[in-house]
Amino acid sequence: MPVPDADLLDEGILADLMASTGDDIGFVRELIQTYLTDTPMQFHGMSEAVDADDAAALVRPAHTLKSSSATVGAMRLSSLARELEMAGRSGSLDAAARVGLGAARAEWQAVAAALDAYLNRRAAE
Repeated sequence: MPVPDADLLDEGILADLMASTGDDIGFVRELIQTYLTDTPMQFHGMSEAVDADDAAALVRPAHTLKSSSATVGAMRLSSLARELEMAGRSGSLDAAARVGLGAARAEWQAVAAALDAYLNRRAAE
């Protein structure tokens, strides 16, 4: 059964992750579950930073989202988070940062569903 939108997740990265853990699906499942649990906190931090027009406060949660998304193969979300991180580092939160945050949220919803589907597929194997 394919992932709902194969472009959401780079399954090669997930395969590499599995291989690097000796095919320990329990560890990979825990890593993905942690990502799914922690990511809303990153969005909360980014939203607070944008709402407060605090560019410096945007950097850390955007950086964390960028890195953790790349780890689980969510490369488009990682790229969106990188753009937000760079906006924070530039010291200016313009309208593009607000639009970027909205785009990242939409991508996150799709990524979360795709990761759930991935875990369900792996459980059925």
